[in-house]
Amino acid sequence: MALKLHHLRDLLAIAEQGSINAAARHLGIGQPALSRSIRDLEKELGAPLLERHARGAALTPMGTLFARRASVAVSELRRGRDEIQQSQGGVQGTVVACLSSLAHMALLPDALRPFTLRYPNVQLHLIEGVYPMVESQLKNGTIDVYIGPTPESGPAPELQLEKLFDNTRVVLARRGHPLCDVTQLADLVDVRWVTTRITAFDESELGGIFESKGLPPPRLALRAESALSWISAVAFSDMMTVSPRQWATSPMVAHLLMQVPIDEVIAAPSIALIRRAAIPPTPAAEYFCDMLRRAAAPLTRLI
Repeated sequence: MALKLHHLRDLLAIAEQGSINAAARHLGIGQPALSRSIRDLEKELGAPLLERHARGAALTPMGTLFARRASVAVSELRRGRDEIQQSQGGVQGTVVACLSSLAHMALLPDALRPFTLRYPNVQLHLIEGVYPMVESQLKNGTIDVYIGPTPESGPAPELQLEKLFDNTRVVLARRGHPLCDVTQLADLVDVRWVTTRITAFDESELGGIFESKGLPPPRLALRAESALSWISAVAFSDMMTVSPRQWATSPMVAHLLMQVPIDEVIAAPSIALIRRAAIPPTPAAEYFCDMLRRAAAPLTRLI
C-alpha cells in the first residue's frame, strides 16, 4: 500500500480532535473508515501510531514523530495547490498569520480591505499571539507569517526576520485613575501591574524597565494572554499596564483608557515580520505581507 494524502489528514485530525469519533465527525466520514485508514497507515509504517483509551486516542511516540512530518507535508501540499491556482489568476486558498495585539490594532485595519478586494475568496486565518507561542508552527509551515514584537534572541535559523518599525511604550490606566497625572515611574512603585506578554518572560518585561530606572521590582498582579484580557483588567480596576504607544491613541480603547504622562522614555521591541527563509510564500500570503508593510510605513517616521 502506498501512502496517500488522506492517511496523513486522518492521523492529524485524530491528534487534533483527541478521539477517532470526534475526528470522524470533523472530517465528515464514518468511524469505521477512519479506523481502517489508521490501521493501513500503521501497517505501511510498521509501527503503532495511536494509543486508544476510554476517553479517546493519543499519539504514540512513533505517532508523534510521524505527525510532525505529516503536518509539514500537508501544509506544503496545500500551499503548492494554492500557489498554482493563484499564479494562474485564481483567488482561492488560505493564508494563516499570527499577529500580536498591536499588529491587529495598528496594521490589520489598513491591510485587510485591500487584501480582501484582491483575494476575496482566500480564507484569512488570524491568530493573536507572540513569537514564542508560534515558532514551531512557523518552522513547519502551518503558519505563513508572524507580525509582532521582535523575539529577544532572534528567530530560529530557518526563519527570516524583516524589521517593520522601531517602537516605544507608554503607561496606560483607566480614565479617572487617582494616579493618572503622575509624571515619574517612581510615583508608580506601589501600583499593581498587568503584564501583556510581549516577551517570553513576564517578570523581565516590566522588571527590566523598573530596574533600569533604579526602582524596586513592580508588583505583577495579572498575566494577560490577549488584548481583551489586559484591556478589561486595566479599564475596570486600578491596575496599570505598559503597552506599545499606539494603544494610547487607539479609538478601540480611547473611551476606557488614558496615557499616564510619564516623562521617561520606555523602550519597546521593534515590530518585525517573520516567515520561513527557504520556501517562498504563496502569492496571496506575499500580498498580505505587502499590505502589512504598507500599513507599517507611516509608523517608521513617528519615533
